[in-house]
Amino acid sequence: MQNPNEDTEWNDALRARGIIPPKEEKEISEDDIIKIMEKTIQEKTTDKSMDDMNLEELNEKEDEIDEEDERMFEEYRRKRIAEMMAAQNNAKYNDVLEISREDYVREVNKAGEGVWVVVHIYKQGIPLCCLINQHLVTLSHKFRQTKFIKSISTVCIPNYPDKNLPTIFVYFEGELKKQFVGPFAFGGMNCTIEDLEWMLSEAGAVKTTLESQPEKQRIHDVFGTAIQDSKIDDDEDDW
Repeated sequence: MQNPNEDTEWNDALRARGIIPPKEEKEISEDDIIKIMEKTIQEKTTDKSMDDMNLEELNEKEDEIDEEDERMFEEYRRKRIAEMMAAQNNAKYNDVLEISREDYVREVNKAGEGVWVVVHIYKQGIPLCCLINQHLVTLSHKFRQTKFIKSISTVCIPNYPDKNLPTIFVYFEGELKKQFVGPFAFGGMNCTIEDLEWMLSEAGAVKTTLESQPEKQRIHDVFGTAIQDSKIDDDEDDW
């Protein structure tokens, strides 16, 4: 028996006379919607991908969509809103946690699967350490899926040299991925929150919203890469 949903002249004639029902519309999957909308937007603009847009940008983009694509765009928009809400609900952290030496293994090495941890080793009374702590508080509110931790050097690592402060360790799933040691690694007191965000994004700890590397950090990287990646002094105790 001939399939009534096939695209043939005979079936078209039968449908026109009401002999067979209209052809069933193929259900559009989410993947189909995404592909169609991405192609439509790419043809109309060279802006960022829709996956990277926030709600405000999606609303602005809606004005550029043709009427025939409006339904698909609305479905895509609802999907993006759901993803944003899910990301917000899945956020685990929202501050900088103060820990001691005893907490280190539990909070850092055993932080869990898929968890990035940023650890700031600091000392009170050092202006740059205070500045970095202020930046980290702001970044912890912005990147809530990254775990931000701070610990006083004398509490966490006995005999840790003050010249190595501030120090930031970046861990992923308990493994050390990057370290920034000493004032020069941060560019001194000129370190802005954008500089620090870029550094952490380069290490993989956060997904930056910055479109390009801050100028001061770019200049600093040219001269400081070797020092920035240098290892901690050998005279420290094994911790």
